[in-house]
Amino acid sequence: MYNILMLDDDQMMIETISPLLLHSGLNIQHIFSANTFSQGLDYIRDYDIDLLITDLEVEGLDRIYDMQQVKMINPSIEIIVVSAHNTFEYAQAAIRLGVKNYLIKPLDLELFVDSVREVLLHSTISRPVIEHVNWSHCNHFQMQRHPIQKHIKLNQLFASNGYVPQEESEYRSLGLQGPYYAMIKIQYQPLTANQMTLTVEDQYLLNYAVMNLAVELVHNQWNSITFETDECEINMIIQWDETSYLQGWHHKIRQLNQLGQLLHSHIDHYLHIPNVIGISQILKGYEFINQLNIQAHQALMWHTQYPDHHVFYYGNMHWKKHEWIEVSESKEGKNTYNLIVSQVKAYIEKCYGQKGLTIHDVAKKNHVSPNYLSYLFKKTTGFNLWEYVIKLRMEESRNLLLETDLRRYEVAERVGYESPEHFSKIFKRYYGISPSEFKQLQA
Repeated sequence: MYNILMLDDDQMMIETISPLLLHSGLNIQHIFSANTFSQGLDYIRDYDIDLLITDLEVEGLDRIYDMQQVKMINPSIEIIVVSAHNTFEYAQAAIRLGVKNYLIKPLDLELFVDSVREVLLHSTISRPVIEHVNWSHCNHFQMQRHPIQKHIKLNQLFASNGYVPQEESEYRSLGLQGPYYAMIKIQYQPLTANQMTLTVEDQYLLNYAVMNLAVELVHNQWNSITFETDECEINMIIQWDETSYLQGWHHKIRQLNQLGQLLHSHIDHYLHIPNVIGISQILKGYEFINQLNIQAHQALMWHTQYPDHHVFYYGNMHWKKHEWIEVSESKEGKNTYNLIVSQVKAYIEKCYGQKGLTIHDVAKKNHVSPNYLSYLFKKTTGFNLWEYVIKLRMEESRNLLLETDLRRYEVAERVGYESPEHFSKIFKRYYGISPSEFKQLQA
């Protein structure tokens, strides 16, 4: 389990980011926060911190050079810098000092959470090493296709607005036990004489051939579920329980890449079919099942940019150019995104006054992951999702202060805040004056 320290004097930033990280699919034990560099060093000395996320403007921090002091206390700690300084010199110096990523404020929350995932998944913190994986073929076996109803449900599960089981038992009935999951997506291009369209029977047999090869390759080596999408595409879900994941967890990404390379080469060599492999990150929890599909699909899109490569891991690609976003967003896809955002806005406008409301709650109600929802919402509306919630809450609280005699704590309750003090702090940050000062101006 991971311990994260957030070093930033912007409390609103910490309050926005912490829930995202806790619901990111990573096995996070605790998120600590500090407002000064000296407080941060105390946490690093007293706790086993895996990742430090730090602003450069924190009190007592001598820019990025104090990172050396952090590394002396805990040599294995990973560091992500978030900064308003968009200069090459700062970023270059940060990389020289072992900083894993240098992100510019205001943060793109989707990219930020993916960066945290990638740093932690690739960290070199000492853990038990997994036994060597034997990639040789196993004894011959007969693959059984999924019953048609299971096949349909598996496909519906990964649709953008498809089937969402309400009970854990429904996931288990599909073979999904986890709690850690990754997806490998195999996309192939059948070669037919004179570019003739494949018959339904031909497509059926071709899917079976690719699936059979894929399943045989992982048989007795991985806990996996493989199913077809009827679109020259095969999905493979790799899953781990707690024990097997923690045994050599930091080798899992490398092994997924090895498996991707083997899948590509075997399909190419034995079936003579051009194919591309997309690999997702490893995420924890049923609620991120659909996110795996999105990541694997986006990894595949990089083949349009790099046609000489055939195996793409989402975590490697996401930090370079982002043309794949535009490539992958067809008119139909954009309509779907707009529909999701419209539904989310309607839900927020109805429920923003609900106490304890989180981005995770909003995402779950609308059947998408929190990180993907944050990305879609910002891209479509220009607002960060939680900024939109605060906007609605502040506008309503202003109206209540103007038009009613409600006390501060009553207004706070009406707009979803447990603490009147926290409400006052947000109100003053938003309007520049406190609720009581605002009330006095209207008298």
